[in-house]
Amino acid sequence: MSRAMQCQSCLPWGSWARLPRSLAGTGGTRSVSLCAAAVPGELGSVPRALSPVSRTSLPSWAGVGCVHYQGDSQEKSAQPSSSRQSQSQLRSVAFSGAIKKHQKSLSAWFSHQPNEERQFGPSFSLDAVHVDPVIRESSLEEILKPSPDLTIQNQLQQPSRKVISLHNLFDVDACGRQVKNVVLYGTVGTGKSTLIKKMVVDWCHGRLPRFQLVIPFSCEDLSHSHAHVSLRRLITKKYQHLRDVVPVLEASNLSVLFILNGLERLNLDFRLAGTELCCDPNEPVPPSAIVVNLLRKYLLPEASIIVTTRPSAVRRIPGKYVGRYAEICGFSDTNLQKLYFQMRLSQPGCSGEESQERRSAEQENLVEMLSRNLERHNQITAACFLPSYCWLVCTTLHFLYFTRTVPPSQTLTGIYTSFLRLNFSGEVLDSTDPTHISMMKYVAKTVGKLAYEGVMSRKTCFSEEDLRQCFEVEMKTESELNLLEVFRSDVFRFFLSPCVQPGKEHTFVFTIPAMQEYLAALYVVLGEKKTVVQRVGKELSEVLGKVSEDVAVVVNIISKVLPLRFLPVLFNLLKIFPRYFSRVGGKDRDTIAHTMAEELFKEEDYYNDDVLDQINSSILGVEGPMRHPDEAPDDEVFELFPIFMGGILSRRNRAILEQLGCSIKNLAAFEIAKAMKKTVIRKGRRGLPPSELMDYLFFLHEFQNERFTAEAILSLRAVNLSSVKMTPLKCSVLASVMSTTCHEVEELNLTSCNLDSGSLRTLFPVLLRCKALHLQLNSLGPDACKEIRNLLLHDKCVVSSLRLANNPVGEQGARYLAEALAGNRSLTQLSLLHTSLGDPGAEAIAQHLAQNQHLQELNLGYNSLTDAAALRVVEVAKRHETLDKVHLYFNDISEDGKRALDSLRMDRDGVRALVFLTAGTDVSDYWSHILNVVQRNLPFWDRERVRQHLALLLQDLESSRSQTANPWRKAKFLRVESEVKKMLGKLQDGSL
Repeated sequence: MSRAMQCQSCLPWGSWARLPRSLAGTGGTRSVSLCAAAVPGELGSVPRALSPVSRTSLPSWAGVGCVHYQGDSQEKSAQPSSSRQSQSQLRSVAFSGAIKKHQKSLSAWFSHQPNEERQFGPSFSLDAVHVDPVIRESSLEEILKPSPDLTIQNQLQQPSRKVISLHNLFDVDACGRQVKNVVLYGTVGTGKSTLIKKMVVDWCHGRLPRFQLVIPFSCEDLSHSHAHVSLRRLITKKYQHLRDVVPVLEASNLSVLFILNGLERLNLDFRLAGTELCCDPNEPVPPSAIVVNLLRKYLLPEASIIVTTRPSAVRRIPGKYVGRYAEICGFSDTNLQKLYFQMRLSQPGCSGEESQERRSAEQENLVEMLSRNLERHNQITAACFLPSYCWLVCTTLHFLYFTRTVPPSQTLTGIYTSFLRLNFSGEVLDSTDPTHISMMKYVAKTVGKLAYEGVMSRKTCFSEEDLRQCFEVEMKTESELNLLEVFRSDVFRFFLSPCVQPGKEHTFVFTIPAMQEYLAALYVVLGEKKTVVQRVGKELSEVLGKVSEDVAVVVNIISKVLPLRFLPVLFNLLKIFPRYFSRVGGKDRDTIAHTMAEELFKEEDYYNDDVLDQINSSILGVEGPMRHPDEAPDDEVFELFPIFMGGILSRRNRAILEQLGCSIKNLAAFEIAKAMKKTVIRKGRRGLPPSELMDYLFFLHEFQNERFTAEAILSLRAVNLSSVKMTPLKCSVLASVMSTTCHEVEELNLTSCNLDSGSLRTLFPVLLRCKALHLQLNSLGPDACKEIRNLLLHDKCVVSSLRLANNPVGEQGARYLAEALAGNRSLTQLSLLHTSLGDPGAEAIAQHLAQNQHLQELNLGYNSLTDAAALRVVEVAKRHETLDKVHLYFNDISEDGKRALDSLRMDRDGVRALVFLTAGTDVSDYWSHILNVVQRNLPFWDRERVRQHLALLLQDLESSRSQTANPWRKAKFLRVESEVKKMLGKLQDGSL
């Protein structure tokens, strides 16, 4: 019976919800298996007193092995028993040393973490961070029978199967028989390979004493070897340290474990006609025949074997050769998820170079927020059933929170691309299928289509009908049907999972929301989005291109025999079609660029949070009351979609996708970038809201095209990121993108961006080139002022206007700024409004002000200055060459101080002090400016103190009005008084 017919008999095509059970219920016994602490000493060192093979005493199998190796000659047999025992002991010691070397080699190899671990955060060894997934005992009947609808409710109601630990897989079965062959299966992402690595490392460190020798094989390597080879040669070729041990494997009582990882890569034939019997380890046979005979127990019958595979390949091994089936169920218990995050996010190297106290507090806060989100049973709980997604969550959080500098290779798109490489690594979907289509290519064509249609229709939940339309509607052949069944069995659960929202239990969502946008972007960039005309035209072009040479020969022969002059003309017209279609196909690049620009600058998304904050919320949740089930949801936002499109086009990501079978040519990437310049850069010149501008800068960072980025940044003369929470990552992105050019920036607005001294250090090269710098409302204290001092004293600094209002600068910060004023040559305007200077801070400013030769305006308002400090500043200002305006309003200045400051005259003293709304018996020319400053800053000031100051201003206005007889001036006073009274009224009502 064909596989497709088997599929139809056990898995009805009419329901996409009927899938193999990948997620076991949470009922029953919960198993948490944690590894011990890292073994001290060198990597790969073997601790003493662990396993029998690591001790200097003789193992029980050594003598037998030596006798068999030496043969049974009479001369050998005649040797005295003491001599034979002495030689046996020597050889036993040699074998023990060989196995120790084997352990050390395996430990070094299997403890090695992939590049992604070192690239996206600190590298963690399996001994430091590992949580064993749940393993449940299964049977072939359970694997083959149809499963109920794949919904969260059904999964929770499933009867729990026996939980078994990794170290107990070879215990006797229910009938008391010793288990020799174990099949360990699980869908993509459940942690099969990591579990095997952990098993090998445990054996190397003596934590798997059942086996004296472990020999792991990768079925992927075996599948690439077509030459005949013996088992002995195969082992010594992979593990040279075992060349003296292999000859005695068959005759000794050595407890051996063979590990065969990734059985789905091999095409095994257990029929005698397909694979002959072989019991000789020295006989060269195909590698697949070695595997078959090991499983048959015809070759090394006493050896134990553990096989890992995907569910679709379990049936390749006849049930009579399997002693136990076990399914890896991932982190089906929320407590395991929490434990993983606790261990992973609490590592010392996780938060980079920060103080221990601050690092620990931030790590604990992250773990706490993540735990609360998991307890809500949000979609992330269903996603983190897969250990690989837990890795993705931790890696993304590390990227968002602990990135201080952004190397060119570290992008969000790079994280997702590397995540897919870790899980798919170029695997073909079905090794038995003649097309050998890669798993990732199949996903891009099918799941990518579903993702793209969801993005275009602004939806994240998909019905069974949606799945049918994307997966089954174009099924034409038996091969396509088989591929679809393998996908449903092995991969579907990796990308799509049941929705947890009430009322939507029978719909599916992408396991990780951002994965929908990534796959939609991949679908578009790979050119899979084609109209019917484009698909037909491409197929016709390929056919004509292939047969053109043969047709040319035939036409030339016919034209010489028959006077049919129109045949060459017709054929030449046919040859033109492929060239014409290739030019028309080039229009696809314009379409991709247009799609990217349209999605990047969608006006309806202008006032959403920036994409990095959106990702953070999707992982950690949104604090506050949960939405009522009957409440209408907000419109779905897909702002990562165009950013992923740009990121996928970067050279590094294209190289990784090439390994996964998704090829994007250099010419295609170049043409898309060229087409984007017409739209993306032009639209980027428009005034974008701060969050949208941050998305644009992040897009340029992800695109990783320095020339394109430089041209885009040159068009930005003013950068307004006010109210964007500038995390270390965003600061690094801004610095990285702006570093592609050296042009001066007219204005950089970073008001209310949660900056600190570390942010200023990261942005230092950018700040040097900014003429107007807005740093209000950022909690910048003395440490930050020290960085600003270094900035202003730099010889390349061009800052002419610096606003530091509403920051806790304090006395020490004022001293740093005073030092900067003394040596700076570019600053003309400095605002220190409401910066807690006090009299000492103002005194420090006054002491160094005389050494400055360029400052024109100084704002010291709302700083609790008394008469002495205010008059001291004004006295210095009077002697300053360029300073002509000092703001001193909302300070603790008495009537005597006011009169002294009112006596200043611009023509006589060269400086004007802005203290009150009046100027003698007239209204100050700056009254509206002062009231506007109050109104803008009222949310950040002490309302009671503002009310008192406004009352004093009102008294001063009324007093000055009574002293003048000029009706015009009285009218001006009344107008200003009405504005102050209106502000006081709103302040008391709470409407201001």
